[in-house]
Amino acid sequence: MSTATRFWAMARRPRWIAALALCLGVAAAFAALGQWQLERSFEGGEVTEEQTESSVPLTSIAEPQQPMPSATIGQRVTVEVEFVPEDFAVLSERINHADPGYWVIGHAIVAPTGASLAVALGWAATEEQADAALAELEASAPTGRVEGRYLATESPDQQDVESGEQTLVAVPALVNEWSRTPDGVYGGYLVLADAPAGLEAIDSPPPETEVSLNLLNVFYAIEWVIFAGFAFYLWYRLVRDAVEAEEAEEAEEAEDASTAKVD
Repeated sequence: MSTATRFWAMARRPRWIAALALCLGVAAAFAALGQWQLERSFEGGEVTEEQTESSVPLTSIAEPQQPMPSATIGQRVTVEVEFVPEDFAVLSERINHADPGYWVIGHAIVAPTGASLAVALGWAATEEQADAALAELEASAPTGRVEGRYLATESPDQQDVESGEQTLVAVPALVNEWSRTPDGVYGGYLVLADAPAGLEAIDSPPPETEVSLNLLNVFYAIEWVIFAGFAFYLWYRLVRDAVEAEEAEEAEEAEDASTAKVD
């Protein structure tokens, strides 16, 4: 009888079937632990969409004259504002849904802090449409509760000053252009969810989620998979040892029988 045939004959014995069932249970437990460790490896960097898409008061996540925390970038917020009629402006070279056009921006005073907030109100395909909307806003500057997405200021260094056109929502530069001296300024700017009449809402998708990987937990997950595999190997090795012990015993018996015949 070949060694392989002997192995499977040995493996089908009740004792080793029970041992295999035990190994399966142990391997399943190790696999579950490996999956748990793998899930934990993603927990550290996970940011759910609900965190940014549930509107909160702007004053609860930001303060005037303070750096903008990275966790607040892209957060939907609500805020009570009063726009300064003289401080509306048109930005050129602004893309909306892949279409070039113009933004109308404004200077809002936030209640109850009295601090200033830059606001992007809406987009227009042509400069004429943007100018018409700006004139309407200057004539009747809106006030009240608005909602939108809070974004980080753009850098004034990226603006082409020589062209004479304003293209960026750069809060440090806007402060110098506003007619009213700000009593504190928010570091970011707001993109309104609903544009005023004559303008289209600016496309402002949720921030992309970056998920960091905890390599230590990945290493632990791999370890548990190896342990699960080792459980099967241990069962195989024990069965193999039993086969070899049986073969050795049969060889010894055959040798004893042969010696007895010679005697």
